[in-house]
Amino acid sequence: MSSSPTVASRLKGRSELGVALLLGAAGVMVFLDANGLATPYSKSDPVGPKTVPFIVAGLLIVCAVLLAVNVLRGGKGEAEAGEDVDLAHPADWKTILPLVGAFVANILLIDWAGWVISGTVLFWGSVWALGGRHYVRDGLISLAMSILTFYGFFLGLGIALPAGLLEGIL
Repeated sequence: MSSSPTVASRLKGRSELGVALLLGAAGVMVFLDANGLATPYSKSDPVGPKTVPFIVAGLLIVCAVLLAVNVLRGGKGEAEAGEDVDLAHPADWKTILPLVGAFVANILLIDWAGWVISGTVLFWGSVWALGGRHYVRDGLISLAMSILTFYGFFLGLGIALPAGLLEGIL
């Protein structure tokens, strides 16, 4: 019987390989998405819109490979010295689940209700999940942030977020 180490035993304690895999997958997805961009030729813009995504994809893949090589050669991430998180303490599901719920509600509402409403739900739900108990004040601040980001994206970046139910009002 051979006592050669299994793949699982050789990878134990090397969770950074998961991060490398995630970085590599993101790089491949960005590359494939950028490759699918239809770009007409323009003399005024010889670089084109594909350049930056290709650079980002390449850098993500290079970082993924370098991280994987480092981990396989024995490199290991070190915990932050100033971090005061007790890793033996279980996750706080009473905070995590409402936060996830706020994000899921935002995803489900954004197309139908629009950004201002779904963003307000997202911001208010996040504040509530993290312990805010000034419901009216938090709701008004959440609404203000949603409106500001709606117009910030539109006026500052030229990106129209969905107006949804408030179409024609905003």
